[in-house]
Amino acid sequence: VDLCGHATLASAHCLFSNGLVDSEKVEFVTRSGILTAKRVINTIEINDGEVKGGSFLIELDFPVIQTSDINLSDDSSAMITKSMNGVTIVDIKATANNNIIVVLPSMESVIDLQPRIDEILNCPCNGIIVTAAGFEGSAYDFYSRYFPPKFGIDEDPVCGSAHCALAHYWSLEKKKCDFLAYQASARSGTIGIHLDKEKQRVLLRGKAVTVMEGHILV
Repeated sequence: VDLCGHATLASAHCLFSNGLVDSEKVEFVTRSGILTAKRVINTIEINDGEVKGGSFLIELDFPVIQTSDINLSDDSSAMITKSMNGVTIVDIKATANNNIIVVLPSMESVIDLQPRIDEILNCPCNGIIVTAAGFEGSAYDFYSRYFPPKFGIDEDPVCGSAHCALAHYWSLEKKKCDFLAYQASARSGTIGIHLDKEKQRVLLRGKAVTVMEGHILV
């Protein structure tokens, strides 16, 4: 893939956590150009809606992924509806990297969704991003999930590239550029987002956790 938030975040976390760079910012050469990752300290984090002091976060600087209206044939529209298992669909958009954004009526409908993965494989896209606005009083501006089975992943836990498209979509809907988002997968995750309209960049703040370490024996 051209843009991978997981790999960029994990690589930056490894470099920062193990003192392998003498800097607060690292640059990666990728198929999407130069991507930067910056260590951000003295921040806050949200767990189950509770705000508290947090450890350092990593801010990724990614290109925005444009979203647009989509003209679907009756067959394609039926495929998408079937893949969503009959849930009510509020809106459908296309993304510049060949995903489809499906907007649902509520946060609950995103969390409770039981998609038909076999039907998503038949849809005319790389994957389906499901999203809904946060309810009034919620800590989050919007919720999402991402299903890209054509890449060998039924559901992506927390997807950076998906949020580069969601930032564009929700900026148009909410008329703002700063968001706190929640990806409601089984593992789940919180993402702080800033859309720079002038530079057409998306700044994503999140964190990684080391779960395994290894040593090469020579």
